[in-house]
Amino acid sequence: MELGRRRVLRIGGAIAAGAGLSACSGTGDTGQGGSVGEKDRGRVTVWSWQGPAAEMKALVPEFNKTYPEIEVTVEDIGNPAIWDRITTALAAGGQGLADVLHIGVDYLPGYVEKFPGGLADLGPLGADAHKDAFAPGMWQTVSPDGKRVNALPWEANSAGFYYRADLFEAAGVDAGALQTWEETIEAGKKIKAKTGAHLLGIDKPASQADSANVFQMLLQLQGAFYFNHAGEITLDAPEAVKAMSLIKTMNDEGLVSDLAGGWNALMASLKEGTAAVLPMPTWFGGIIEEQVPEQAGKWKVRLPPPVRRGGSSAATVNSTHLAVAGSSPNQAAAWSFVEFVLTRPASQVRIYRGKGIAPALMKAYDDPVFHEPSAFFGGQKRGEVFLDALKAPSPAFNYTADYARALKLVTDAQSKVLLAGADPAKVLKEAAEQLARQTGRKVAR
Repeated sequence: MELGRRRVLRIGGAIAAGAGLSACSGTGDTGQGGSVGEKDRGRVTVWSWQGPAAEMKALVPEFNKTYPEIEVTVEDIGNPAIWDRITTALAAGGQGLADVLHIGVDYLPGYVEKFPGGLADLGPLGADAHKDAFAPGMWQTVSPDGKRVNALPWEANSAGFYYRADLFEAAGVDAGALQTWEETIEAGKKIKAKTGAHLLGIDKPASQADSANVFQMLLQLQGAFYFNHAGEITLDAPEAVKAMSLIKTMNDEGLVSDLAGGWNALMASLKEGTAAVLPMPTWFGGIIEEQVPEQAGKWKVRLPPPVRRGGSSAATVNSTHLAVAGSSPNQAAAWSFVEFVLTRPASQVRIYRGKGIAPALMKAYDDPVFHEPSAFFGGQKRGEVFLDALKAPSPAFNYTADYARALKLVTDAQSKVLLAGADPAKVLKEAAEQLARQTGRKVAR
């Protein structure tokens, strides 16, 4: 569902290994040997993981009231196991692939680029009718060329700034008044002096693939990413240097705790209260409530401060989507299920109530559940905080098929900055040049 619990690098080698098979696997508009079939009958298998799989299973009886002759089987493949499973099946020309695939934003471009025809074009099946239904930037993510529709948006997680209100209060800092990350660093100094808590935590040695989440968020708040829309490398662009320089300053000031070990270390930090801020996406609010119920009333949330004064506080930092396999013999029936799950507000509201999965479907936010005050978060209407972010203009970030390689080089560069005090501009320039050698892409100038 999100970068924090995925191991994104696992796909890199698998996709690269399958690339040699992809040239002979595409068979035009119907994908890898699939066919459209009938919209209201057939057998459909869905691959997903844990919570999302459970919620889709729960929707099947209601779906069958409208489509009684479509038999739907939802399989919980597990995460990250699903990525190897999809990659292997796509490399085999779609053999053994499910009809509906739950795919993260960081994997979607790789599947599209390396396996032409591996995912069906949803446009002819009816997806274009929903083009304007989703949060800004989401349609460009699933249809970057404006021609094919490779998937339909499901989950849209915005950058969040979860903070211990009691620690900010003890330090005499108004978290809501912070206008830049420089101001946030100054606040962190006061909090550290008064309470002993760090401002935030980062996996400094990059023991996990997602250790660059803070850097990536700071980059996206500036409307930038690892690649531009032409696919050129931007690892050493001014926005990237600014993001890494902020991280270096925080670390040099003693405000960054080490979360080596990844998720377990993050959970320990949460329970022990060693960080005043958790810059995490929408979904993380439910994790806080689940893990530390005794801290009710101590937490609040806002959108992150802009990187530069007057800049954006809103960024869609990760998302997931449902795609239809090009090899499916029942593409139309599979699309009927995708459409039922993702374009009906009632379906998305039910999923949100069940697992807290934030929908990309904007009409879903008319439901009162997104506007209810949270006792845990001091009476804040947490859903409205993130709704404001989803309404804001947001670019579609170009992950490309080389995201995993870029991420590895970024995390290595960050470790050099955090552990050895390296110069951000220098290590990012080296990373950009190395990525160019690995991929054949140009470095943007």
